[in-house]
Amino acid sequence: MRRDRDPAGRPRNARPRDALGRPLDRAGAQGAGEARIPDDLALAGPDTARLADELLRAGRPFHAHEVLEASWKSGPAHERDLWQGLAQVAVGLTHAHRGNARGAVTLLSRGTQRVRAYQAQAASPSDRDLPYGIDLAAFLAASDDLAARIERDGLAGIPAADLRPGLRALCKTDSRVQAFGACASDRCR
Repeated sequence: MRRDRDPAGRPRNARPRDALGRPLDRAGAQGAGEARIPDDLALAGPDTARLADELLRAGRPFHAHEVLEASWKSGPAHERDLWQGLAQVAVGLTHAHRGNARGAVTLLSRGTQRVRAYQAQAASPSDRDLPYGIDLAAFLAASDDLAARIERDGLAGIPAADLRPGLRALCKTDSRVQAFGACASDRCR
């Protein structure tokens, strides 16, 4: 079997994937499958947070993981634990969507630990608590709670909405996802 490669000769998997990132059969999936996140994606922190948030809220944690992984690999070294931890939480959510309770608990827990390592070394309170508008306190609390419930009760009783957490703080006045400090209303500043 010949391996997929990019123009530079590096291995790449070009197989189409379903909404949860599972590879589809090449022969039966011509033109099918979800749009892929480019392997060479390079986004600034705010754009990464915004796109990952949209994908998580849409129930596409595998794709959010790919976006977060791109920032982990291409972003500043001091942000590596942030992006890697968030990517691991997204993989945990992917496992939950796929019905793998053990994998979900493991990756949710590992990801929250890594994000907390980022928080412990962050240079400023805004970097520690709301980097790029990401509400880390709320996201980590939701991830911890979800992992505990899955470990205790399994996946059967978990509401679908709990598997679609948002990364970014919601605007207090109009429920639109807003970057920290970017809402036009004075009540959100």
